[in-house]
Amino acid sequence: MKKIMLGKTNIQVPNIVVGCMRINSLSRKEMNSFIHTAIDNGANYFDHADIYGAGECESMFGETLKGNSSIKRENIILQSKCGIRKGYFDFSKEYIVNSVDGILKRLNTEYLDVFLLHRPDALMEPEEIAEAFEILQSSGKVKHFGVSNQNPMQIQLLKKYIKQDIVVNQLQFSIAVSNMVASGLEVNMSTDGAINRDGSVLDFCRLNDITIQAWSAFQMPNWEGCFIGSEKYPELNNQLTLLAKKYDTTETTIAASWILRHPAKMQAICGTTNESRLKEIISASEINLTREEWYSLYISAGHILP
Repeated sequence: MKKIMLGKTNIQVPNIVVGCMRINSLSRKEMNSFIHTAIDNGANYFDHADIYGAGECESMFGETLKGNSSIKRENIILQSKCGIRKGYFDFSKEYIVNSVDGILKRLNTEYLDVFLLHRPDALMEPEEIAEAFEILQSSGKVKHFGVSNQNPMQIQLLKKYIKQDIVVNQLQFSIAVSNMVASGLEVNMSTDGAINRDGSVLDFCRLNDITIQAWSAFQMPNWEGCFIGSEKYPELNNQLTLLAKKYDTTETTIAASWILRHPAKMQAICGTTNESRLKEIISASEINLTREEWYSLYISAGHILP
């Protein structure tokens, strides 16, 4: 498993993150096996959120860790998020601090390695967030902080008040959903891809040593499902199959390797609960697509080059 530096920390982390949004569908036995499979294959970075299964995903994960002495807390990286509530977002100081306490209790741990603000809150008061972060860091409950789906100006506003580095920004990114790349390639054009929808967040994160974590790594636009095997993407699937044969692997592995090939040194979040598929995605860490292959996949997904 290849590792990268997480943001401005001195922590080496795997470039595959195990997303835990659906793990409450597993039995206790399946959960134990799934976690061990991930760790045994080098994927010891687990991503949670307080809304995943209304907290059940964290609780089940925590119970599994508690009942398994072979998994040492110091050997895994736990990340979670808060901010999404029913019908609104909440980055208030009280909610953030209380949410982290709940997360720690459910995960059966004394600290989070990384804590993220889950999506932007239009009513965000950065002064309150700064106070919350200070409480969480000084108490030892959170080591590092990050955000999800925030643009450069939102991050800069937050940075005006907080002392901590933003080490992570979770962003939707896949071969099919790659507007972050398109806006950089189609500069000064009147094409749809030239529309800068996110304030050049890809370049901003690279300039500021913020690790991008790519979520929905196999999704089509507007959450219409997985593009692998979809009749909506025949050219992309043909290209995936050709490269899978060349590298003696699967289309899933190639699609994940496309994300990891980008020089921004992203992490790909793997949201599956299927152990075989998990292994396929993990194996993408060892594949290094050529420049020509990377662009061939990009173009086959319907994107253009100037």
